[in-house]
Amino acid sequence: MKPHPRPEEARRPASDIRVFASSCTLHGLGHIFGPGGLTPRRGLWAAAVLLSLATFLYQVAERVRYYGEFHHETALDEHESHRLTFPAITLCNINPLRRSRLTPNDLHWAGPALLGVEPAEHAAFLRALGRSPAPPGFMPSPTFDMARLYARAGHSLEDMLLDCRYRGWPCGPENFTVIFTRMGQCYTFNSGADGAELLTTPKGGMGNGLEIMLDVQQDEYLPVWRDMEETPFEVGVRVQIHSQEEPPTIDQLGFGAAPGYQTFVSHWTWVPYSCPHPPYSLMGCRLACETRYVARKCGCRMMHMPGKGQAARPCAAPNAMLRKDACTCPNPCASTRYAKELSMVRIPSRAAARYLARKHNRSEAYISENVLVLDIFFEALNYETVEQKKAYEVSELLGDIGGQMGLFIGASLLTILEILDYLCEVFRDRVLGYFQNRKHSQRHSSTNLLQEGLGSHRTPGPHLSLGPRPSTPPCAVAKTLSASHRTCYLVTRL
Repeated sequence: MKPHPRPEEARRPASDIRVFASSCTLHGLGHIFGPGGLTPRRGLWAAAVLLSLATFLYQVAERVRYYGEFHHETALDEHESHRLTFPAITLCNINPLRRSRLTPNDLHWAGPALLGVEPAEHAAFLRALGRSPAPPGFMPSPTFDMARLYARAGHSLEDMLLDCRYRGWPCGPENFTVIFTRMGQCYTFNSGADGAELLTTPKGGMGNGLEIMLDVQQDEYLPVWRDMEETPFEVGVRVQIHSQEEPPTIDQLGFGAAPGYQTFVSHWTWVPYSCPHPPYSLMGCRLACETRYVARKCGCRMMHMPGKGQAARPCAAPNAMLRKDACTCPNPCASTRYAKELSMVRIPSRAAARYLARKHNRSEAYISENVLVLDIFFEALNYETVEQKKAYEVSELLGDIGGQMGLFIGASLLTILEILDYLCEVFRDRVLGYFQNRKHSQRHSSTNLLQEGLGSHRTPGPHLSLGPRPSTPPCAVAKTLSASHRTCYLVTRL
C-alpha cells in the first residue's frame, strides 16, 4: 500500500511532481521524487527508470517497424463448385497485317516504325508484296490512324474462323469482341463487354469448353524484310486465358498454337478467397499509367492504349517507360489466375484433309499448312483459393506493447491516463494560472490609478452657497478587493 501523503504534501497543488509521483502507478517514480534531497539511492532509481524506459521505447519502435512491413501468411485450399464462370480467351494472329491490304500511304506513315522499311525502300517492298510501286506525284494523307490501319489490314475473324463451338453449341464471330493489343487487332471470346452475360460451364473435360478451328492465312504473311525484334518468324496464333477484369497482355503471357496441330488446353483456376474492394487489375493500372505518360510526353497514344482524344498514330514509348519504377501500382487484394497444361496431336489425318479441302474449297496442302484446332476446357470443376492474411494484427501489436510496458516500466493503460491527467493539471495550474494572475495584476493596477484620481478631490475648497441644496447622502462608499485585505474608501461628492 502506498503511504498516505503528509499534511504538507496534501497542501501542494495536484500539478506538483511529488504529489503525482506519490500516487502514480508507474514503478520507480515514487523512489525518484520522494521527500528529501538528492541521494545515491535516488540517483540509482532514476538511472534504472531511464534505462527501462529507453529499452521499452526501443522495443516499441521495433514492433511498430515490424508491423509496418505488412507481413502476411498464405493459406492454400481447394474447393469444389457445381458451376464455374468460363474465362476470357484472347487470340491474335502472329502476323499483324495482311500483305494484300497494305498501301503506299500505309508504308509512308507506318513503314519505318512498324515494318522497318525506310522511305527509299518502299518501291522494293511493294514489289516484294506483289504490288505496284506508288505512282509519280504520290501524296500521302495529312492524317493517319493506326487503329484504322489494323482494322482494315489486320486479319479478319470472319476469314480466319472456320468452325466454333462452345459446349457443343455453335458460336461465331459475333461471340468475339475486337480488342487492340501490342500484336495488333485481336479477338476476345466471352469478354463480358457491353454488359454481355458471362458464359458458365457445369462440367469439366473435353467437349465442355471452347473448340475453334482457325485458318492462319499464311499467304497473307508479310515478308521478312529486315532482322528486327518485331519481325515474326513464326506462324500460328497467340492465345491468352485471363479474367474479364484484366486486360490481355498477350505479347508477354500468351502461348502459341501452331497450324497442323490440335492443341488441348486444360486449365484450372486460382481465385481469391475474399476481397472487400472492387475488382482491380495490376496490368490495367500499369496500362493506364503508361497511357497518361505517353500522352503527356508525346501528345499521342499507342494503338493498344485505352482512351480517346489523341490519334493512335505511330508512336513509340519513351525509354523512361522501360523502368519498372515509372508507374507505381499497388498489388491487388484479389486476382484470378488460370494455370494450364497443353498437349497436341497432329491434324489433319489423310481422310480429314480431303474432307476439309472439299468443304472449304482449298487444297490438302493448304489445309495442312494453315488450319489449327484449339480446344480449351476446365480440367475439373474445382478451384484453389490462395488467401493472404496479416501475419501481425493490430491486436498483437498492442499486446506486445502492453507486455513490454509491463515488463520494463510496470505501466498499463491506466498509467497513461494518469500521466495525461497530470499534464492537464500542470496546464491548468501553471499555464492558465499564469494568465489569471497576470489578469488580476492588471486589474489591481487600474484600481490603484482610479483610487489616486479620486483622492485628489478629498481636499475641500471654498465655495459659495447660493441656496438650499437637495438632500443627498453625505458620502458614497467605493469598495475594492485586493489580494491580501479589503479596503473601504470614502469619496466625497461635490
